[in-house]
Amino acid sequence: MPGPGPHMIYALGSGLGLMHASRARFSPHHCLFYAANAFLGPDLGSFAEWLSSTLSIGGGSILMHVIHDPFYYILVLGLPFSLFYSWLSKLLLHKGFLDTLSGENGHSSMYTWILSTGWWKSRAPIDPDAVVVVGFLCSCLIGGFIYINRLKPAKKLITVQTSWSMLLVLVITSLYCLWCVSQIYWRNPAHAAIGEEADLGVLVFLAIYFFLPHCLCITSMNPKDYLDATAQLPM
Repeated sequence: MPGPGPHMIYALGSGLGLMHASRARFSPHHCLFYAANAFLGPDLGSFAEWLSSTLSIGGGSILMHVIHDPFYYILVLGLPFSLFYSWLSKLLLHKGFLDTLSGENGHSSMYTWILSTGWWKSRAPIDPDAVVVVGFLCSCLIGGFIYINRLKPAKKLITVQTSWSMLLVLVITSLYCLWCVSQIYWRNPAHAAIGEEADLGVLVFLAIYFFLPHCLCITSMNPKDYLDATAQLPM
């Protein structure tokens, strides 16, 4: 197994590849922390052995052995950390740091609403309309994506095709949510939108708590000033 030097070298090298592929959205700051994590990640055992010998603390060789063992690694680090994270999560929840204003995590109005967009009264009726609508929207999603990206993109067209693909996803998602809303809230009596699934609640939840934060992270990775500065560097 290579030492921390090669780990940092190929981590930094792959980070540079990500920088180039992402047009510097994966910035040098990301590369730095990426390489630093690669130093301690796979070689934590050898680092612990060196640290114990340097500080004249016994047990370094034993720690080196158990950390690099696939079975003992779970017991030494995996299980303790999982228990610690579980305890820390409960503590933060009870203290209110991870809680929402609507109530305890798992019993908030948001989660209740997500579940309510499913069908719980009885077995969901077979609805041919849902099959047609969902099949049509999914076909448009895949077909539209293939149409937008049907040719090998040139470097100048990558951002354009990505933008059009994202617009396609947003349009199809909006129509999908509109279908669910029409069946759950507009139809009288209410009808199962997609079988027994809570698709509307899940899509809204993912949009707020998954896609939106990640999009904000991606757009904030690299400011425009940095891109302008790198464009002026000599080749």
